[in-house]
Amino acid sequence: MATITDLRTRRDALAAQRSSGVARVSYEGRSVEYRSLAEIDRALEALDREIAAAEGRRIVRQLRVTTAKGL
Repeated sequence: MATITDLRTRRDALAAQRSSGVARVSYEGRSVEYRSLAEIDRALEALDREIAAAEGRRIVRQLRVTTAKGL
């Protein structure tokens, strides 16, 4: 199992490449190529969940729905 430091290193490398638009990520001598930005986003979410679990917390996602009828 990866340590929290390893998970954060992987997440930071992935986030940096995501922001630059590059689909290939290299960290600690490993290289991974993603097919799309959506796939990178899913990998980031998975890493966030792993980090949260290693720290003993959960990620809570909230969705707010509002409606209005006319003006």
